[in-house]
Amino acid sequence: MRISDEIEKFIKEMLNKYEEVEIQRNELAQQFHCVPSQINYVISTRFKPTQGYYVESKRGGGGSIIIKKMLFDDEDIFCDLINDIGDEMSQQDADIIISDLLSYKLLDDEQARLIKVATNDKVLKLPRNIKDEVRARIFKNMLINMENRNF
Repeated sequence: MRISDEIEKFIKEMLNKYEEVEIQRNELAQQFHCVPSQINYVISTRFKPTQGYYVESKRGGGGSIIIKKMLFDDEDIFCDLINDIGDEMSQQDADIIISDLLSYKLLDDEQARLIKVATNDKVLKLPRNIKDEVRARIFKNMLINMENRNF
């Protein structure tokens, strides 16, 4: 397991116990034997509002970060995701969102597998400059159809 995955898992386990967690960036970096920027990377890529998290960064005093799980109903999260995806989406971003939707039980295993296959780089054998745009369109369309229960 990569260090980023371990940090993400640790934070998510804390969030399963508590509604809100406050993390000292430097202390967490020492615990995982990494640099504080690695903590920043994990938080900025895996704890986004589109993934159901509110992150507040406090300056000074070692740089603490507060992370809260946001509560959504199904329609809210699909609408927000569709609006926040933008014109392009990497395979990594798609995989993270799929994983989060699974953990919130907004997708079942079969739906997640279908979206993952449809947005995978191996399927999208396109020039690099348009691959992420096509992936975003496919992902949004699948979410729209799920939201309308046509999936």
